Amino acid sequence: MAEYICLFSKDTLIIKPPKKSPLFSRTIALWFAMLCGVYLYGTCLKHVGTFTTLKFQNIQLIQKPSLEALIPTLHYPKPESFSRGECSLNPVRFFAIISMQRSGSGWFETLLNSHINVSSNGEIFSVIDRRNNVSNIIQTLERVYNLDWFTSASKNECSAAVGFKWMLNQGLMEHHREIVEYFNHRGISAIFLFRRNLLRRMVSVLANSYDRKAKLLNGTHKSHVHSEQEAAALSSYKPIINSTSLISDLKEVEMITARALENFNSTRRMVLYYEDLVTNRTKLKDVQEFLGLPLMELTSRQVKIHKGSLCDFVSNWDDVNKTLNGTEYERFLHADY
Repeated sequence: MAEYICLFSKDTLIIKPPKKSPLFSRTIALWFAMLCGVYLYGTCLKHVGTFTTLKFQNIQLIQKPSLEALIPTLHYPKPESFSRGECSLNPVRFFAIISMQRSGSGWFETLLNSHINVSSNGEIFSVIDRRNNVSNIIQTLERVYNLDWFTSASKNECSAAVGFKWMLNQGLMEHHREIVEYFNHRGISAIFLFRRNLLRRMVSVLANSYDRKAKLLNGTHKSHVHSEQEAAALSSYKPIINSTSLISDLKEVEMITARALENFNSTRRMVLYYEDLVTNRTKLKDVQEFLGLPLMELTSRQVKIHKGSLCDFVSNWDDVNKTLNGTEYERFLHADY
């Protein structure tokens, strides 16, 4: 404001016409001051308005996803172990199912593999040698996405989407920076699959761990079953949950999940929950659209092991109920599907 007022020289303000009265001079000065104030106020208001508009536009730009992020990257791999033949002109999308044990990822993967154009190659990093350093991880990923990885799920020549299942505790979190860089460089879509009800997941983890030793199905351990009889046999075991550490254990799983989503927030991704897939099968349509696939009815032969109320599958249910009642985890006590 001082600089602007200086545009009016001091001489102009202090010269007194010989024939004019002091009142007239003060009136003229007052009018000049008013005009200057109105002008400067308008100028400042214009600048403030412009700054606000720019600031709002920047916020909008940050929040709005780019069109590239909505479309899966198309690839034309040239495998070394076979020729794609006439399918070499068909594009392939790359994906990874990122999850935790006993979160429904096995069932979800069988659904995906029922699609005629999808090859999801299972839990390939369950083998320690494949994940013991970044170099081995990248080499394994290159084989998978070059279509040189063979499993019973491989559709080979005419696959339209190729991927696998990756658990958070299989090197993914330890080397997340390099893996995120690889995902973004190679255009790999991440499908996160978690469970909302972490208490149900805990029951499933404990029961599955017990069966590894007990082998309830005729001396054979099975993580997934295909008949009601097998499901009944596995669900007959009722684990004891440590009620003392229960709340801290649930919090820890929540923190791991949140950290994984934060670590991979720059990747092209979608987040799914097991409970939503069970109650709303249109979610499978969303997955197929996310991967750019032709829509098909997806099916699985797997049978759910723990059906019904959780109280039927926990030995010390009263302790668990007492521990979680009145806490933020009380909702886990009730049926959710």
